[in-house]
Amino acid sequence: MSLHDTPTDAAPGASAEHYDVAVIGAGPAGTAAALRAAELGARVVVLEATERTGGTCVNTGCVPTRVLAKAARLMREIRAADAYGIQIGDATVDWPGTVARVRERVDGVRAIKREPARFADAGIVLRQEGRARFESSHTLVLDSGRRVSASSILVCVGGHSRRLPIPGAELATVPEHVLDLPRLPGRVAIIGAGNTGMQLATVFDSLGSHVTILDLAPRVLMASDAEISAVVTDAFRAQGMAVHTGITGVQKLEKVDGERIALTWTDADRENVEVFDAVVMATGWPADVEDLGLENAGVDVQRSAIPVDDYFHSSASHIFAVGDANGKDMLVQAAQFEGEAAAETAVLGANRRTPHHLLPAGGFTDPDYAGVGLTEEQARERDPHCVVAVARYADLERAVIDDRGIGFLKLIADNRRELILGAHAVGENAVEVIQSVTTAMAAGIDVATLARVKFAYPTYSAIIGLAARDLLKAVPAT
Repeated sequence: MSLHDTPTDAAPGASAEHYDVAVIGAGPAGTAAALRAAELGARVVVLEATERTGGTCVNTGCVPTRVLAKAARLMREIRAADAYGIQIGDATVDWPGTVARVRERVDGVRAIKREPARFADAGIVLRQEGRARFESSHTLVLDSGRRVSASSILVCVGGHSRRLPIPGAELATVPEHVLDLPRLPGRVAIIGAGNTGMQLATVFDSLGSHVTILDLAPRVLMASDAEISAVVTDAFRAQGMAVHTGITGVQKLEKVDGERIALTWTDADRENVEVFDAVVMATGWPADVEDLGLENAGVDVQRSAIPVDDYFHSSASHIFAVGDANGKDMLVQAAQFEGEAAAETAVLGANRRTPHHLLPAGGFTDPDYAGVGLTEEQARERDPHCVVAVARYADLERAVIDDRGIGFLKLIADNRRELILGAHAVGENAVEVIQSVTTAMAAGIDVATLARVKFAYPTYSAIIGLAARDLLKAVPAT
């Protein structure tokens, strides 16, 4: 079927509006896809179920979490002020005031992103008329009753928090509803030690809550380099947080004393019961593909996501799944890459692959952490003779100046030191440091060239030069 042909399988009934490309969802994946498809000359419609564009990240996810992380950092800096001869006294948190600031900043981010205006400027039709469902392979029906057909359809619906299937799960808060807590909890349990759970743990700890972290995994941040996990765990425990990994299960939640929650969990030896003011479940992020009518379009779903090939085709070749919908990389930057690539394939048949190995990811914890490319374990599996070098924050002048000496940057290269295979950092400004390394990797800069780059003094990014020079001296693994 050519891009501008009208589908022949439109279901009977009211006539449908026809477009070249229909995009379901106006989050980062859908926005990137729609704008790229329109740029390539396609007639595009965006179908957004809610009244707000921007997706989870802007409205209830990473943007509000990052504002909370800013508040948490301010509290940590206030507490450290005495060491610099600055007398502040006791600082307290006005939780409603913090929440108001978060929501105000979210509105500010939404204002600069201005998706509806960008869509209009690009000639894209935006329909915010409720959930879109497949009526047939090429036709969608909105809650409003409007029917839309398209030659290609991109499913960019994002995801949602998952609660554990245990008694009392409804008593827990999920990450996107943390701002709905009526007050800052004195004691909070975070179930799930992935990126979201660990960032929220830092926020609550810095604002004054006593934090307990629980996870079945053998270590925190399982997707990160193992040494990063170890440093973050040690730092969290030194700050007074209780970190329990490798537990055998979370059994139930029960209301006690009217408002507090008793949480029952087990480890290898015993059953534990602790009482908290709030429990946050950061225990998964399945794609929001329920009730889309995908069975009417012949689209397979596995493990709450839509399986795709390297070019984001679903089992129905004209239907693409992008971002959280395909269950691969739950990252804004991945969603944007994938949206653009899928749009190009849908319009041009360009079959553009996305460089997922060049997508940096990290968390704004205390200390920060980030990584890009292969972990050391993955690199050694692929190239047993790879070389690894680690530069310590304790040897970096800027870190000493700021009294932020915890952390490191690890660089991994092939045994000829021509390509950087991965980079992982934990410590102050780790995310920014890794972004700089990502730029070098994307440009194909070899280790010798990176080692010659001059960095401003004194900066955190100078640790890249230290690590690169150490990498030139490193002995390949045997």
